Amino acid sequence: MNITSLRAAIRAGGVVAFTGAGVSEESGIPTYRGTGGFWTSYDPDKYASIDYFQQDPSYFWAFFRDTRRFLIHEAKPNAAHKSLANLEELGLLDAVITQNIDGLHQAAGNKHVVELHGSYQKFSCTKCDAVYPLAHIEREIEKPLPPQCIECDSVIRPDIVFFGEMLPPDKLEKAYQLASQSKLILMIGSSLVVYPAAQVPHVAKQSGARLAIINLEPTPLDDFADWVFHEKAGIVLPELLEYLT
Repeated sequence: MNITSLRAAIRAGGVVAFTGAGVSEESGIPTYRGTGGFWTSYDPDKYASIDYFQQDPSYFWAFFRDTRRFLIHEAKPNAAHKSLANLEELGLLDAVITQNIDGLHQAAGNKHVVELHGSYQKFSCTKCDAVYPLAHIEREIEKPLPPQCIECDSVIRPDIVFFGEMLPPDKLEKAYQLASQSKLILMIGSSLVVYPAAQVPHVAKQSGARLAIINLEPTPLDDFADWVFHEKAGIVLPELLEYLT
C-alpha cells in the first residue's frame, strides 16, 4: 500500500481516527483476548459482565486493584498516541473515536476524543450517581472490597461499559456522526469485530469516506479498505506524520 497517497488524503482534511486495544498494547497494556491477555488470568464472564458485577462487585474490584499498575500508572502515550495528537494540533485530524478506556489519547494531547467504552478516570455510585475521581478510588481499594459511596454506602462502579450494557447512546451517535461526515477514517489497532463500535467504519464508507486500516492482524474489512498496513501503529503513524509537518 502506498503511504504517500495516504499522506495526500490526510492533507485533504476531514480525517477521523478510530482506535482499539492494539494501540494501548504498544504502551504495555495487555490486550484482553490475545496471548497473555487479561482474560487468560481473569474470567471475562465475571470480570466484564454487568450481571456478575451486580452479584459480586468485589471480583471486578480485585481485578482493578491488581492490574491498575498496567492500566494507569506504568502506561504512557506511545508513538501512535503522540502522532495522533500531533495530527490534531496541525489541524489534520478532526477527532479520535476510541474503544480504549485508559485515557492515553488525552494524556498525549488529543482534545477531541469520543470514549465509546468509557474511562478508568471516573467512577460513580450505582445508586445516587455521586462521582469519584481515581485518586479517591485508589485509596478505597486498599480497604475491604468493594469500595462504597460515602454519601449512601452503595457500591461504586467504574465509568466503563460492561458486557450486557449498551454503549452510551450519545457517544455512539457522536461517533456515527463523525464517521458520516469524514472524508477519511483511520482504523488503528482494532480487530473490528466488536459491535456496535465496529459499525463505525461501515458508516464512514457508506457516506463516501475512504478507509485506511493499520493493524498487526488482518481484519474483516481489509478487502473493503483503500489502504491496509499490517504493522504497528507506532511505526506507521510517525512515518505518515514525517512529511506532513
